[in-house]
Amino acid sequence: MRKKIYIGTSLLIAIILIGGMYYSLPYYVSKPGMAKELGPIITVEDGYKDEGNFMLTTVRMGRANIYSYLEAKLRKYEEIYPLEMILYKKETEEEYNARQLHLMASSKLNAIEVAYRKAGLPFDYKYKGIYVVQVVPGMPAEGKLHAGDRIFKVDGREFPSSEKFIEYVGTKHANDKVTLTYSRNKKTETVTLSLQPFKEDPTKIGIGISLVDDKEIIVDPKVKVKTDEIGGPSAGLMFSLEIYNQLTSEDLTKGYQIAGTGTIDEEGIVGPIGGIEQKIVAADKAGAEIFLAPKEKGAKNSNYRAAIKTARDIHTKMKIIPIDTFDEAVDYLDKLPEK
Repeated sequence: MRKKIYIGTSLLIAIILIGGMYYSLPYYVSKPGMAKELGPIITVEDGYKDEGNFMLTTVRMGRANIYSYLEAKLRKYEEIYPLEMILYKKETEEEYNARQLHLMASSKLNAIEVAYRKAGLPFDYKYKGIYVVQVVPGMPAEGKLHAGDRIFKVDGREFPSSEKFIEYVGTKHANDKVTLTYSRNKKTETVTLSLQPFKEDPTKIGIGISLVDDKEIIVDPKVKVKTDEIGGPSAGLMFSLEIYNQLTSEDLTKGYQIAGTGTIDEEGIVGPIGGIEQKIVAADKAGAEIFLAPKEKGAKNSNYRAAIKTARDIHTKMKIIPIDTFDEAVDYLDKLPEK
C-alpha cells in the first residue's frame, strides 16, 4: 500500500514539475543573448574584407513559465516584463513575432540605404505590396487573414505604395466588398471581405488590419543580409557599418572586435533600444573590445549611460562609445589607431 502511495505521489510531483515548464505566465523574460560576427551574415557582392569584426548583439526574449520566472528573479541581468509592456493591445504572440520580423526587415532597408548613400552609390525601391502585422478582433479580416500574409493586389489592382492602397479602400463605403490577393507560406490565395466601421471610430471603415510596406531596395553591387528568425530593429547601426565597410576599401574595424546596438532611420540617426544592459553582458562574453551605444543626445537615462553603468558593474575592459548618428560612428572608427 505504501509503495502505491509513494509511486502515485511521485507521479503527481513529476506531472506538476513537467506542467510548470509548459504553463505560461502573463510575463515575458529577457536575458543576455549573443554577440555574433556580421561578416557571415552580410555579403556585399565583390565587397572588401576586414581584419576585425563588427558584431550583432541580441537579447533572448520569451514567454515566462514558472521556472524561467523564478530564475529571472534570482539573476541580475535577467528582466521580467508584464505582458502589456511587450504586446500591443489585443495583439497575439503570432502577431508580435510578425511585427518583430518586419521591424528587422525595415531596419535592414534603412541600413542599406544609409551605407550606400555614404559610399556615394545609387539606390532605388521597388514596392511589392503590404504585410499584415495585426488583425483586429471582431473585424472582417479576423479568421481570414493572418499576421505575415503579404497582400499584393486589391480587386485585381496593384498599387505603387501602401498610401495608395489605404486611399483606395478609403473611397469605399460600409458593406462594400474588396477582393484581396495575398501570399501565405509561398501559396497565392484570394479572399473577399466586406468593409465595416471600426468600433473605436465608427467614422472609419476597413477590413481590420495593421500593415507595413513590403518593399525591396535595388542596389549595385548587390547585398544580402541573412537574419533568419532574428527580430526587432536594434541591429540597424551595426548592419549599416558592416555594409559600408564592405563597400569601401578602408577597413573601419582596424583589426578590433566591435559590438554595438541601436536603431537607424533613413537619415542615419541612431535610436535607443531595449535590453542594453544584457547586450553589454553578451558582448563582453564574446570578447568585444569596443561597444557603440546610442547616446540619445546626452539624455540622463540614455542607453549610453546604462551601458557605462553595466560595464563598470561587470568589470569589463570593453570601451563604451556614445553614438548619435551613423556619421559619428564612422568618424570615430576612422580615427582609431590600427591594432
